[in-house]
Amino acid sequence: MSELAFTVLDVKPEPHAAAPNLTVRLRITEAGGERIHAIALRCQVRIEPQRRAYEPAEKTDLADLFGVASRWGETLKPLLWTQTSVMVPGFTDAVDVDLPLPCTYDFEVAAAKYLQALGDGEVPLSFQFSGTVFTRGESGFGVEQIPWHLEAGYRMPIRVWRELMDAHFPNSGWIRLDRDTLRRLGTYRTERGLISWDRVFAELLPAEELEGSR
Repeated sequence: MSELAFTVLDVKPEPHAAAPNLTVRLRITEAGGERIHAIALRCQVRIEPQRRAYEPAEKTDLADLFGVASRWGETLKPLLWTQTSVMVPGFTDAVDVDLPLPCTYDFEVAAAKYLQALGDGEVPLSFQFSGTVFTRGESGFGVEQIPWHLEAGYRMPIRVWRELMDAHFPNSGWIRLDRDTLRRLGTYRTERGLISWDRVFAELLPAEELEGSR
């Protein structure tokens, strides 16, 4: 029976991805003397918001997710960020692999809304692993399941996520609208010959509101 352990070494933006992706540098060790032929590894990544402190402005921005701060003892619960997978090549003792972590800038997604609300500091993450381990011994191959209790923690600096989003969406963000609203906005833009969505909202919002939000 293999004795696996997982350690997150680093999390950094993936510079060459077509869509926003972080790369998790993961170290896998095997302490039982087994020869690992391959691992079909799955990983569930959770944000653990209860494991950090918050500034007053952050508490205000997070009210949509967790309610008023006085109730956070009950409402501050882990958030599922994403699920990802990777094939790990054969090794003995230890191996380092890159785990892709796809990201979104859609503020309707709870994890993205949480990350956007943070001003500074770190994001407490929990990586929970599962999957299939293929071992190789003198009598042939063996197959094992990774137990769900295997996990690793990591405190990711929030600047890592911001650098990723700034690379893909510089000085911008996303909001989700229903189809009818999009159609009406599109008609408004076309009829007035506006060249960008920023110009559409600049015309629709009073100038004093725009100035006050800057």
